[in-house]
Formats: sequence, C-alpha cells, structure tokens
Amino acid sequence: MMYISAEKERCVLLANYIIENHATVRFTAMRFGISKSTVHKDVTEVLPHVNRALYLHVKDVLNQNKQERHLRGGQATKNKYRLKKEG
Repeated sequence: MMYISAEKERCVLLANYIIENHATVRFTAMRFGISKSTVHKDVTEVLPHVNRALYLHVKDVLNQNKQERHLRGGQATKNKYRLKKEG
C-alpha cells in the first residue's frame, strides 16, 4: 500500500512543479532525478485517476511545450554553433 500512496504523491508533486515552472518533462525528470518515462507516465496515466483538474492543467502545459519544442531546438542549435565559432 505504501508504494501506491507514494506514487500518487509523486505524480501530484511532479504535476505541481510542471505547472508552476512551465517545465518540460525532460527538465522535470532532471530536477527530480528520475527518468523522463516515469515523469510522463505519472502525469499522463496516474494523475487522471488521482486529480482530474490537476491533470487537465498539466495537459495544457505539456501541449504548449510540445508546440514550442521546435523553437527550443532551434535555439539550442544556434547556441551550439555560436559556441563553436567563439571557441
């Protein structure tokens, strides 16, 4: 029983972090020291059964992150080549 309770607490904690910081799954996983798969599973599969309203809010943030990922990727590439040129 402790495992289920801990899993529910973790998914709420992860969801709150994603919402408050508009964090990506990758960044959230790094912050908490767990895998991206665990974060994604917790907030997409476990959370709807624990707190539906929180899940809907997280879903909006994740959808926004998905729409913006090409911008973050472009910025990362720009930074990579800028650092190569400077160094």
